[in-house]
Amino acid sequence: MDEPTPTPAPAILQPLCSVFRRFLRSRGLKYTTERADVLQSIIDHDGPFEAEELLLAMRQRGHRVSKATIYRTLRLLQEAGIITQALFDSKQSHFQLIYGKQPQDVMVCLRTGRAIDFQSPELVELRDRICAELGWKAVGHRFQVFAMSPEEDDDPVPPELSDTPGD
Repeated sequence: MDEPTPTPAPAILQPLCSVFRRFLRSRGLKYTTERADVLQSIIDHDGPFEAEELLLAMRQRGHRVSKATIYRTLRLLQEAGIITQALFDSKQSHFQLIYGKQPQDVMVCLRTGRAIDFQSPELVELRDRICAELGWKAVGHRFQVFAMSPEEDDDPVPPELSDTPGD
């Protein structure tokens, strides 16, 4: 009797699993079911997320995962170059999947916290040139611009956000 053909994992998951497994092995750590579930939940989320938001979503889908496991796995995924941490405001860190994705740069309004994504070929060229000059190999980047959105031009800049005393 022939064995059933296993259902292939999503295309992005296979390389990410391999990358994460190799990274963990290099640190003498194991690729556990919990870590695999966290990685899969991040892939499924598709966009920036907060750690608490990820924890809640996983628990709602029936995963038994602790807050400590989430935070430890996020740290490991950052160190492996699979996700990055982005501070959109001073209150909460956000994370996003970066491995295998085009650089997605972000501009954040300091007043409202509204963020818009953009891409800039010039930034990629600059990144690549700087890396080449220093003998490094670029594998990605994160670029965040903190600014005031145009619809907020009439409001004064709060003193704690100003670079100039007395503004």
